[in-house]
Amino acid sequence: MAELETPISEVTTLSAEDNDHFEALLKPESIPENALPVEVLIYRGAFRLPEDSGGMGWEYSGHGMTYFPTGDPYGEEDGFTGSLFIVGHDQQLWVGEVTIPVPVISRNPEELPVAQTLQELADITGGTLTEEWVLPRMGIEYLPSLGDMSEGKIHFTIGQHIQYFEPSHGWAATELDSTELAGLWLMDGFTNYATNDYLFTIPESWSVAYAPGYRLASGRFREGVWGGLGPALFAYAPWLDGNPPPNDYELEHVIPLLLYGQQMEGLPELVVDDSMRMHGYATSDHWWGGAWLTSPVGEAVIFTGTKALGKSWYGFANGVVWDYACTEDPEINCPEIPEYPYDNRGFWAEGYKPAILFFDPEDLGKVAKAEMAPYEPQPYALMDLTEYWYDPQTHVEIYKRDLVGAAAFDRNRGLLYIVERLGDAYKSVIHVFQIGLE
Repeated sequence: MAELETPISEVTTLSAEDNDHFEALLKPESIPENALPVEVLIYRGAFRLPEDSGGMGWEYSGHGMTYFPTGDPYGEEDGFTGSLFIVGHDQQLWVGEVTIPVPVISRNPEELPVAQTLQELADITGGTLTEEWVLPRMGIEYLPSLGDMSEGKIHFTIGQHIQYFEPSHGWAATELDSTELAGLWLMDGFTNYATNDYLFTIPESWSVAYAPGYRLASGRFREGVWGGLGPALFAYAPWLDGNPPPNDYELEHVIPLLLYGQQMEGLPELVVDDSMRMHGYATSDHWWGGAWLTSPVGEAVIFTGTKALGKSWYGFANGVVWDYACTEDPEINCPEIPEYPYDNRGFWAEGYKPAILFFDPEDLGKVAKAEMAPYEPQPYALMDLTEYWYDPQTHVEIYKRDLVGAAAFDRNRGLLYIVERLGDAYKSVIHVFQIGLE
């Protein structure tokens, strides 16, 4: 990486306190009483995605993923039954369904088993996503029928990089070629910068104890400060607003669980200060996925993503810093835009790790009960995934900025599936972990 071309004072750097928090998360001295220990996640191996499943395929894929327990009903009883719905190329965001082969531990991705296509990639949003969307994002989650729903649905959330208050949540049929669609809905006055990316199931036991009827959690980590100083998360229950709610409806059954900032009415950015900061937060972090893990040995709400290391800045990957106001203030000189491959302006850092961030579900329960503010819960651990990843490096020349994509959880078997972005040339690899009970 080139030397920074502006003084360090103009670059965001983790404070000594945040560095201490980051180191403590990597090797926690203790964890909350009922929380899931990091060391019980046992690596089982990985598998590849098919060569062709229609659409733009599996290159640059994995922005969303969910486990489907009744998928692949004719598969062998090998301990990896069910299937996965996965979001394909991130410029198209169609959804396909694949089998789950028995994963293999190998340092050569070409030796991994290959999943088979069950349903080809298709648009489950009813044509909402178009080529005009800039840096689109999508989360998906299968949930069995609830309330007056007759069957289980694929719930989804969609959005794009700059988006304030637009309908973003809906549900679709598990038959991907179906025209059945419900939504899109808004999220009770909360900005899209905090609501519409990752999506996962809330376990029934937690819902009964803290938020009866709420079985879905969605949110977004918007790099920078506009979505707060950490990943946002909301419990929501659209079936409590209708079966389904009408299009463009503003859902009322929405509960903030994590929000490292304050939503002011009509303001697209969250209002933030350092008292609302997640420990170890960096402006260049990218948290793309999540899951709510449950087991007899503990529980955790996790976020999967790319953790920024060292200095962070807004500008270009080669270290050129860009002042937000330089295009509007003649007193500020805008630097020259670097040549390819360093011409992509955004938030960058000196280094990155593929990682999992762990939160205590009991803290989120206290937030739901208004016993804690949504910016008070702090992560208790961070798991470095570098040793398992085939290519844990960013590559700006092929637009590889994110090392980790979505996660999916098979609750009955304790199996956690995580996407490695561009781990198999340009395609994603699916890594498999299992909660050990010993």
